[in-house]
Amino acid sequence: MFTSILRGRLSDACRLADVRKAVVDVGSNSVLLVVEERREGVWRPVFESSEVTGLGEGTRDSGMLGEEPMARTLAALRRAWVRASAKGVAHPQAGATMAVRIARNRAEFLRRAEAQGTPFLVLTGEEEAQLGFLSVALDPCFAQATRLSIVDVGGHSTELVTAEARGGVWTTKLRRSLPIGTLGLVGGGLCDDVPGPALILRACQEIDDAIGSVYMPGEAGEVVTLGATGTNLASIREGLSKWEPARIHGTKLALDEISAAAGRLFGLTIAERALLKGIEHGRERTLLAGALILERALIAMGVEGCKVSVRGWRHALLELGLGAVRKESSAAWEKA
Repeated sequence: MFTSILRGRLSDACRLADVRKAVVDVGSNSVLLVVEERREGVWRPVFESSEVTGLGEGTRDSGMLGEEPMARTLAALRRAWVRASAKGVAHPQAGATMAVRIARNRAEFLRRAEAQGTPFLVLTGEEEAQLGFLSVALDPCFAQATRLSIVDVGGHSTELVTAEARGGVWTTKLRRSLPIGTLGLVGGGLCDDVPGPALILRACQEIDDAIGSVYMPGEAGEVVTLGATGTNLASIREGLSKWEPARIHGTKLALDEISAAAGRLFGLTIAERALLKGIEHGRERTLLAGALILERALIAMGVEGCKVSVRGWRHALLELGLGAVRKESSAAWEKA
């Protein structure tokens, strides 16, 4: 289990001078930058950016990162470094996830990133899940939860974590990094522009097989979804013409509206999805798969919906530091 030691580390850090830091998330489908500043002992967002680069396109089948996706991602990394520097952070920390973890040519990609001055580390699935959970557990928006679950849908993996808090101590009930994600689905069973019922059913079976018999109804507690799937579904529902995180963070997505949104998305072509008000540019190919994964995860948990967080593992990495998380990993995530 992990205790108030995490909050203690934050309190100790708060006694130091105010500081500005940045983290870059090199995901299987996007490159995300967050810059935060600690003011009066509290980390506050300064700047965020997102670029869809499709780094993991085809990686599940080929085992390799493609040349064009690598080039797009390296260019996005350079821009993230420039943006971070403009905000006063010369050396952001960066981490990569599933696509890089499984790629046979990841050493080459790491070498190219290092050569252009944008180095990154590769997170394990456990670290990604742990940091994702912490980004929610340390968020005041969800501070009242005594049992908390996250669903973090990514390009090539989906992280599920459930933990229970008693007396300021979180005890892990379940933690999984599942080898199922949006890019893998759209590159496989959902490859058609408008997938038919047979392909959708096959995708549902693939997702259900990946989740397995993990949850019993009523075990999940407060469920929060991280990542682009939840934020895009909420943004489309609200009809937002620009990104407004304050309107999205903490909002509720009911299971039936997620199912309805998935049905609507499956009936549209990629070009038609791109025209939806509220969708992030580049998500038109993968959002339908994300909605399906989120729907199946919530059904497996036996819950009627979830809340949306605009935070992610990058925020926990920035605020806690990977060294502290790794040092406490074995104690912090002991199963009950």
